[in-house]
Amino acid sequence: MLSRKVCLVMEFEQSSKAEELTDLLLLECDQLKENMPCDFSGIALQKYGEMDVVWPYVSGNRNEKYKYITVRYGKGIAGKVISSGSSMTIASFPNDIIGKSTEYPIMLAEKIISAYACPLIWKGVPKGALLIGFRDPHTFNQDNYQKVKQTAEKVESLLASYYFGN
Repeated sequence: MLSRKVCLVMEFEQSSKAEELTDLLLLECDQLKENMPCDFSGIALQKYGEMDVVWPYVSGNRNEKYKYITVRYGKGIAGKVISSGSSMTIASFPNDIIGKSTEYPIMLAEKIISAYACPLIWKGVPKGALLIGFRDPHTFNQDNYQKVKQTAEKVESLLASYYFGN
């Protein structure tokens, strides 16, 4: 049986690792937002062992609503990217979407008009989405797609820590 002191040390180490992971993932969001430059960048992740998708890491948010957004697998831009394993572009929200606008809560909460999201792969399976968004109409180009995909690769390298830490 572990002593209370050992348990507290283990909790602190786990907490420190979680804070470090949060800092790293937020840094990736910040850098992507600055390098694009876009108005919003965020990481949506499927909860471990569940179908729900949440937005734990964002940059450029206008409010705290993202913290309370949970969508079902296959819903919203993140859910559709995760379920299909393919990137998705929305040029003019809510005009060119599949489904109802209420199924895209991150777009509504952050007043995003144009967005691009690519899948985040963990163990060969899409488990998240990296999204960039603009609050004005934006035409995406190859350079935009490439920058997002490069950042996605960095984020993917951190997903094991996210899933094993939770």
